[in-house]
Amino acid sequence: MTDPYGGDLTQDVLDRLVDPDAVALARRTPNGWTDVTIGTFHREVVAVAKGLVASGVHPGDRVALLSKTRYEWTLLDYAIWWAGAVTVPIYETSSVAQIAWILSDSGAVGCVAESAEHVERVNAAASEAPALRSVWSLESDAVAALTATGDGITDAELEARRATLTSDTPATLIYTSGTTGRPKGCVLTHGNFRSELAGALERLPDLFGRENASTLLFLPLAHVFARIIQIGAIRSGAKLGHTADVKDLVQHLGEFQPSFVLAVPRVFEKVFNTASTKAWADGKGPIFDKAVATAIAHSRAQVDGGRPSMVLRARHALFDRLVFGKLRDALGGHAEWAISGGAPLGERLAHFYRGIGVTVLEGYGLTETTAALAVNTPDEQRVGTVGKPFPRTEVRLGDDGELLFRGPQVFGGYWNNPEATAEAIDADGWFATGDLGDIDDDGYVRITGRKKEIIVTAGGKNVAPAVLEDRVRAHPVVSQCLVVGDGKPFVAALVTIDPEGWDGRLDSPELKAKVQEAIDDANTQVSQAEAIRKFIVLDEDWTEENGYLTPSFKVKRHAVVRDFHDMVEALYVR
Repeated sequence: MTDPYGGDLTQDVLDRLVDPDAVALARRTPNGWTDVTIGTFHREVVAVAKGLVASGVHPGDRVALLSKTRYEWTLLDYAIWWAGAVTVPIYETSSVAQIAWILSDSGAVGCVAESAEHVERVNAAASEAPALRSVWSLESDAVAALTATGDGITDAELEARRATLTSDTPATLIYTSGTTGRPKGCVLTHGNFRSELAGALERLPDLFGRENASTLLFLPLAHVFARIIQIGAIRSGAKLGHTADVKDLVQHLGEFQPSFVLAVPRVFEKVFNTASTKAWADGKGPIFDKAVATAIAHSRAQVDGGRPSMVLRARHALFDRLVFGKLRDALGGHAEWAISGGAPLGERLAHFYRGIGVTVLEGYGLTETTAALAVNTPDEQRVGTVGKPFPRTEVRLGDDGELLFRGPQVFGGYWNNPEATAEAIDADGWFATGDLGDIDDDGYVRITGRKKEIIVTAGGKNVAPAVLEDRVRAHPVVSQCLVVGDGKPFVAALVTIDPEGWDGRLDSPELKAKVQEAIDDANTQVSQAEAIRKFIVLDEDWTEENGYLTPSFKVKRHAVVRDFHDMVEALYVR
């Protein structure tokens, strides 16, 4: 076995070829899920890599991937590495302008796009990307085309390309979602990924290493969070499946039955809110609410090694038969653990899921840190925190409370942007996360807000909006919430409604009362000076399509504040 911290990512596949018949992945077909062995995967990767070489891709060249999450995404990712090149993921929802910027800035020489419509977008952006020479389409069988193209490339030629890879070789350029400004390309090396994975496997051995471990990826592989799970599954032997069909996600989870899942908090909120809405629609709302209270109480009773009372255990067993099993089924029925990242989950949801038998392990990291810097584990979990730092990872607080990290998974800088790199990493290697937090006496890290999103009211009160927004958004009728009040006399909020949680009029008194419930609940978490005093319900939800959400479901605060300026001002008219 190679050094888990050193080398390159192709070694993970080679190391597993000691058992070429071991199942590594599964592909969904019209007849169900079909297993793919690591030997088959390796042969396909090599064949596609030869096609890239024959197409003129050289070591260090950038090749873009524009596709939904699917088997071929993982196949192309490894093939690009095998050819000595660098993968540049592009979200499949990206506009022509966004594609043009990424292709141009990265200097990509080739692009694999999923559909004809994606190819059209790439072609429309090509005039701004002079280095782009080749465009392949997955729906037009790019895999077969590349395999045929590479027929004349020998194993020795390809191995010479692969041999150029080291720990310091860039593996990918991941462009930040860009909640503000133009996306920057984060250069992540093979060593960054291998160090991140070594830490993850050391901290979470049961997650990846248990017998019959498996996971179904449905988050975009263009996001570093999904990407690290992909690579972790390939290294560890956990079976990896893919789906991008969110509409039928519950069905696919039920078919695949993963042992663990990963998602952003919005997915966990949607599962909870959908179940709550359905229960109330079926006349079982009071029972559901009692079950929720029981799950949360059962989890809270276990804090610091505690034990639920006999009465609470009996009530929990009853609701496990009536309610909790159905909720576990929504995640496939066999998932003991879930991993949450990308934004704070909130203590209430964390206790709820642990209470129903699916422990959500909340972690924290950024694109610049190759995903996680810290994570809760099954054995060391403190709800409300993002866990302890990974092995070989240091954390400290800046003078203003900003979290600073240093470790082998932290990137070396932004592509073609030395100024931004100098702002992010100091001379001693400390990376400034932009997040505010604290570290308790046992080493658990807690996130308290974004440094640049802190609201300072006219009275000088500093308000971290995430605390309020996360709590409001947890209500079944609420989709999104954005807290405002910078330079204003009090804190207010803009709220959008979840159509699955409310199908009535948006100006009805009943809806206003429900949103007020969410506001009142959120206000219990803060002081009176930080509490939301006014809110407005907007006519339209914020989505990636209308420009108000990033692909990872974060609200683009600057865009909302800009476009809804007049509404915000109206909240403060006496």
